[in-house]
Amino acid sequence: MTKILTIGASSSQNSINRTLANYVAHQVNGAEVNLLDLNDYEMPIYSIDREKASGMPALAEQFKQRIIESDAIVLSLAEHNGTYAAAFKNIIDWASRIEGKLWEDKPMFLLATSPGGRGGKTVFEAFQAYWPKKGANVVAAFSLPGFYQNFSADEGILTDDLKTNFLTQLAQFQEAIIQNSLSVSE
Repeated sequence: MTKILTIGASSSQNSINRTLANYVAHQVNGAEVNLLDLNDYEMPIYSIDREKASGMPALAEQFKQRIIESDAIVLSLAEHNGTYAAAFKNIIDWASRIEGKLWEDKPMFLLATSPGGRGGKTVFEAFQAYWPKKGANVVAAFSLPGFYQNFSADEGILTDDLKTNFLTQLAQFQEAIIQNSLSVSE
């Protein structure tokens, strides 16, 4: 059974990105979905001085271990002032110090959503530009604008053109998971 680590990169209890990530992960046939809540990984603000003085927080090690134990990742980025949510940024600042390839080259479905018309595209594009250098194997990507108009917990993505785009990306993600599991088993 494929283990999918699902991250809504926001600390909000009512995170639309967590909702979207969870929905998407549950669309993968036969997957075991492991939802990660950023609130379970609160750590001091990263600084090199703190790292030298106190070492690596156990929570950063646990976050990295969750990545290692997964077969694939669904990550939905919240956009705060054009960049990552502070809680997410702090976690990845710590965890990326453990090993340069934080994301372990696991197949990743990258998402972003927002209530607005751009759907978190600024943070979405920033992630795609930098994180592949750190082992983010983005095999599928989808940005959902106007979350409250275009998504329903019961029906999923409501708008036909967005749904078509999403299903294409979902198929790519599922194929990458299959290919990855074949290469791992060889």
